[in-house]
Amino acid sequence: MTFFTVADLAATEMLPGVTRRAVYLDNVMITFFDFEPGAVVPEHAHPHEQITYVIEGTMVFTLDGETHTLQAGEGVCIPPNVSHSARILEEPTRALDAWHPVREDYK
Repeated sequence: MTFFTVADLAATEMLPGVTRRAVYLDNVMITFFDFEPGAVVPEHAHPHEQITYVIEGTMVFTLDGETHTLQAGEGVCIPPNVSHSARILEEPTRALDAWHPVREDYK
């Protein structure tokens, strides 16, 4: 795939209230997330580097025990194997994540 439209990417309901769409090459991946109000991404860690950027809405993000409220235009850099979680506040929220290496489980 060379050109894409986010709305045309296959959607996967990852968790209750969390929908994921992905686009990737051999060594890089971007995922687009739509979160319903109140959705929760439980604490977890993975070997991938991740950069999360909030497109619209607000989420409370905890990284290695430090919590920040992220709004549109803000983001967080997540090193490999560091625990993190997110909680969506009262409005629908959209975010994108950049990954390296590619998450095979998200294809």
